[in-house]
Amino acid sequence: MRAHLHQIVVDCRDPKALVRFWARLLGGDPVDRARGWSHVELPGSARLTFQPVPEGKAVKNRLHFDIAVADIDAAVAEAVALGAARIGDTVTDDQGAFQTMQDPEGNEFCFVSAAEDPSPTA
Repeated sequence: MRAHLHQIVVDCRDPKALVRFWARLLGGDPVDRARGWSHVELPGSARLTFQPVPEGKAVKNRLHFDIAVADIDAAVAEAVALGAARIGDTVTDDQGAFQTMQDPEGNEFCFVSAAEDPSPTA
């Protein structure tokens, strides 16, 4: 059997608010569904779905999104304006750079940027 990723489901306390954050950050239109669920169809990706749960987030995520951006500082500023929070400083190594963030309910995600190609141009 060959399967494909259909959607990613995030537990949260307020699906209607959280879907709007992610829709503004990644694109797409938020959709509110029955029983308190919400989702956004991400262009070129799996659906991102939010299901209501009574408890808040208590520990670090075991899975998180890495979101590729051209300018980490600009992405951070936009995300913070939408309700995200920055965690620590930007980390840079030979692979590029990343900045850890939290969405409005505390779910971690990272903005990532690949390292410049060091090969000389002729």
